[in-house]
Order: sequence, then structure tokens, then C-alpha cells
Amino acid sequence: MIKKYINIYSKTTKILLMMLGAILYSIGLEIFLIPNNIIDGGLVGISIMVSHFTNIPLGVLTFILNIPFFVIGYKQIGKTFTISTLFSVVCYSIGISIFKPIPGITQDVLLASVFGGIISGLGIGIIIRNGGSTDGSEIVAIILDKRSTFSVGQIVLFFNFFILTSAGFIFGWDRAMYSLIAYFIAMKLIDIIVDGIDESKAVFIISSKHEEISQAIMDRLGRGITLLSGKGGYKGVSTDVIYVVVTRLEISKLKSIVHGFDEAALITIGSVDTSGKSYKKKAIH
Repeated sequence: MIKKYINIYSKTTKILLMMLGAILYSIGLEIFLIPNNIIDGGLVGISIMVSHFTNIPLGVLTFILNIPFFVIGYKQIGKTFTISTLFSVVCYSIGISIFKPIPGITQDVLLASVFGGIISGLGIGIIIRNGGSTDGSEIVAIILDKRSTFSVGQIVLFFNFFILTSAGFIFGWDRAMYSLIAYFIAMKLIDIIVDGIDESKAVFIISSKHEEISQAIMDRLGRGITLLSGKGGYKGVSTDVIYVVVTRLEISKLKSIVHGFDEAALITIGSVDTSGKSYKKKAIH
């Protein structure tokens, strides 16, 4: 019974934090960036440019453009991450519509870039830290990562560079450069909140239920695992240590899987650089 209430509390906390992150992201966009023609990356950036020409509400456009990627992500990546991302997108789409009538705080473009980047990055970081994402482009990046030699971070960076460059033709090159400033500030804040600047994370897991956990990681995350032979220094008890490499977006789900089998499991996480096809994600059945 206690475990059930702890699980409910944990899920409720994550939902509330994702809502907080979505609100902060909406404020960063509507109060700082958009009034000064500074755009974000991803599908939000595309939505801002389309909304500029069509006058379709940005919140509506953002949600509509993300729908196809939710369907793809649900089939290719998994239910938990896709539903969390859907929830985040719905929240900040509503937030964008709510904050739309509020005038921008400053007309100083540099100040808007800096503070818009800080607040947006803080919001996105909170969402990612709690198992969600803010953009369908990251879903595509995760899928392409399985089929190419490029990492998730490289794919997202290329996609966003293309969008921010396109903004130069629409809003002027000075606004495109300010958008780059806001983008890199946001990325730095995201790295700080998520606790790591690398996309790839090496994870060691020590648990008496290593067999069940290993199988669940392969089935539900599509990641290959390596079992290392270990021995406790104090009691001298032999045990298998699970070693797995995942992206930062998968850390939250990985912890959930492990603690679902063993709440006392020891998990250590470190940032690593990866190369080679053996790291690539396998299909989830």
C-alpha cells in the first residue's frame, strides 16, 4: 500500500513539474522572444514562422504540427515517452494561447534574447528531467539515430540550424543572430537542469534482480546491455553489474524501470562519448 502511494506521489510530482516547465517555456516565448521576432528551434520555430504569415494562433499550429510525430513516436519509441511529450506539448500550447494577449516586457532585443533563452531553457530542462520533451523533432531525431551514424544531439542541432537560418529570410539576419543567442543560452540551461551536457549517458546498475531489470531494459528501451562480474568489497558477495548506454532523454524512463523491480538498486550515471553501431537503439517489440 505504501509503495502504491509513493508511486502515485512520484507520478503526480512529475506531472506538476512538467506543467511548471510548460508554463515557463510559454512565458519565455510569448513574453520575451516572439514579441521581438526572435524564434525558437524545432517545430515551435516553424510554427512561429507559419503563424507570422497566416495569422493562425501559434498554440494551435504548434499542437497540429506535432500530431504526426506523436503517432510515429508511439509506434517507434514507446508509449511512456510519447505520452509525456504529448502532455508537455498540450500544456505549453495552452500556455502560449493564455500569454498571447500579454505585451512583451522589453523591446530591447538583446535583453529579450538573454532572458527569453534563460526562461525557455529552464522550462524545457524541467520537462526533460521529468521524462518528457517539448518537440516532435526530438522524436524524429531519436528514430533517425537508430538508422544513421549521427547522434540525437547532432540531428537536432542540424534541424534547428536550418530553422534559425530560415528565420533570417523572414525576420532579418539580425533577428536570426539574436535567435541563435537565445537558442544557445537555452541549451546551456537545459544541460544544467538535466545535469549533463552530453547526449549519451553510461549507466551502471547494481541489483539482486539484475536478470529481470536487464530483460526489461532490452524490451522497453530497446537498448543492449552488458553484464559485468562484480564483487562487494565489504561482504565479498559476487554479483552481476548491468552496464547500459542511453540518451539523456531516456534516463527518467530507465530509472522508472529499475525502481519498478528494485527500489534499493544502486544506479550511477556518467556522461560519455560514444561511437560505433553497437550503441544504436534496437527496435522495441
